[in-house]
Amino acid sequence: MATEDAGEESLFDAPPMGEQERMVEAILFASAQPVTLAELQARMPHGADPAEALVHLRKRYEGRGVNLVRVGDAYAFRTAADLGFLMRRETVEVRKLSRAAIETLAIIAYHQPVTRAEIEEIRGVAVSRGTVDQLLELDWIRLGRRRMTPGRPVTFVVTEAFLDHFGLESARDLPGLKELRAAGLLDNRPAPGQARTSDDEDEATSGQSELFED
Repeated sequence: MATEDAGEESLFDAPPMGEQERMVEAILFASAQPVTLAELQARMPHGADPAEALVHLRKRYEGRGVNLVRVGDAYAFRTAADLGFLMRRETVEVRKLSRAAIETLAIIAYHQPVTRAEIEEIRGVAVSRGTVDQLLELDWIRLGRRRMTPGRPVTFVVTEAFLDHFGLESARDLPGLKELRAAGLLDNRPAPGQARTSDDEDEATSGQSELFED
């Protein structure tokens, strides 16, 4: 009879603490979010003590590349604070601009505030709405003040996002025109009336340029 009672009691015995540590470790590693003590208690076998297991587990991970940390009322594994720099990842966002957009952007940057008519006069071709919309969507240009001239045409200027993207403190830090041409900007443009008369025609024939991409 005593043997049977011992057998029944063994069914409710908690796993050894070493096994409990492994259980907590597995749960935390598998969870995308920090896990609370109550959640650990609910998932572990009857009689287990996740709080004590966490204490032992935290000591075992001290000085390692991954540490057991408390996040509010929950627990999670996190990269050691002094190794955080290894986890940084530089992301590059590729933004391809058409030749028309590149020329338009350059003109705005160097001649701002500038109107659409002035851009067209400098480029020698009509500026399509799509070209301007593309630059507005990128948040590289914005509308400036209207000119106090007949018709009060709107002007365009570059944005802080444009300056930040190219590592410039201000438009004054833009490279010189010689450097701009060396980079392939504003060169090989047909004279007014030659080869193309609008951005739409230009984009249809030349496709996209990879200049101005990060």
